[in-house]
Amino acid sequence: MSKAFTRETDADNDDADDLPSAPLPAGSKNYITPQGYARLRAEFTELLETERPKIVDVVYWAASNGDRSENGDYLYGKKRLREIDRRIRFLTKRLEIAEVVDPSVHYGNDQIFFGATVAYEDAAGEERTVTIYGIDEADTAQGQVSWVSPIARALLKARVGDVVRLQSPVGPQDIEVLRVDYPAPGAA
Repeated sequence: MSKAFTRETDADNDDADDLPSAPLPAGSKNYITPQGYARLRAEFTELLETERPKIVDVVYWAASNGDRSENGDYLYGKKRLREIDRRIRFLTKRLEIAEVVDPSVHYGNDQIFFGATVAYEDAAGEERTVTIYGIDEADTAQGQVSWVSPIARALLKARVGDVVRLQSPVGPQDIEVLRVDYPAPGAA
């Protein structure tokens, strides 16, 4: 088959960074904890210094084997290389606008800021706990929400005992702040 009929492009036209990540509000910083920043930086370094060079070697070796149109190592390697490059571009952009915020500076405070672990009670009397983290580090399965989520936006700046209005998909509901905790200084 002629190369004219294959759909392989080396062009860098996938700049949209279609990675699953919540968009940042326009003009805002990428707030992140020191631990979250370190994880993103470690992933960036791993991709750039370890994984990408390995894939480049595989692609170089596969290209030297001749016919590239049916060479699985070459085709997969090129695809993986594009994925790695896309992730590196994404991480570069996120790290450039990162604003590292240490939540332990608010230790002992009863007002809700970035990094707080908040216990609240909803209108049904059910108690829930969330921790407010950065977009790139929040994991809802572990009770972590990003600072741009509706629950975090409703809770930010509130204090223990305050009742705040949460705009939820089922309509507005009032929630009461029960506890606010921050990590102790020096705790990781």
